Amino acid sequence: MKIGIFGSDYQAGKQNSIKQLFDYLIEWKAGIWVEKQFYNYLSKTFAFTPEIAGLVDGDSFPLDMAFSLGGDGTFLRTAAWVGRQNIPILGINTGRLGFLADIGTSDIRETLAEIFQGAYQLEEKSLLQLESSSLNFYGQYNYALNELAILKRDTSSMIAISTYLNDEFLTEYLADGLLLATPTGSTAYNLSVNGPIILPQSDAFVLSPVAPHSLNVRPLVIPEDYKIRFKVESRSTNFLISLDGRSEVLSSGSEFQVRKADFTIKVVKRMHQNFYDTLRKKLLWGTDVRQ
Repeated sequence: MKIGIFGSDYQAGKQNSIKQLFDYLIEWKAGIWVEKQFYNYLSKTFAFTPEIAGLVDGDSFPLDMAFSLGGDGTFLRTAAWVGRQNIPILGINTGRLGFLADIGTSDIRETLAEIFQGAYQLEEKSLLQLESSSLNFYGQYNYALNELAILKRDTSSMIAISTYLNDEFLTEYLADGLLLATPTGSTAYNLSVNGPIILPQSDAFVLSPVAPHSLNVRPLVIPEDYKIRFKVESRSTNFLISLDGRSEVLSSGSEFQVRKADFTIKVVKRMHQNFYDTLRKKLLWGTDVRQ
């Protein structure tokens, strides 16, 4: 099996876990490929230069599976690298909370044994696709696994976001911003602005305003096959648009459309893992602090 390793440039105190991962992969006789920037980081920071099959440095690479070492931000960057190549991604958490990167470093050996024995499952994650002639995110990668965020910039004034669903006018959001989140992103930025958690199996997206001017504006769950169109006006003449944290500045009056992408990201999960366990462990769902 050909394994690609992608990682963040912040792995303080994790060098032993990283070296163990490479050792375990060698035990399983895996072909090891490493993202070039991460390999340089390992060699310069830890003086660690493992023997590998090659470096990942381009748009196409011969992998059976990709490992993301870091937090959820690293996982999102790995998903952007993989794109539509249909390569499953395993998230190994060397960061903080970790919803996407949900394999702890203490579980690496056991998890690898399951993977090389074929005892794992795949979850397919929908993405958002941004369509605009005036935007260019990282070489035309106009996709988001978590959310698209429209946000004010350089001013305390609100922005006005006219929103259309399948070309029918919904409303004009007067707010600091607006999120369009996938089920995957519902536990990220969306949750922090009081948006609902959406189960991974749901065929839906959610529109959640950020600090809306009117208290009667609430998050709205919509079918994932809808086309969503936005027109944004800002007193400061510009605003910010972000796809999974990759951001660009647009001029006031800009219009763009978002729809479900025509491909998915495949996430590797252990057989006993489920979303409800994640809610209980990561968000302490239902925990009574009095006990």
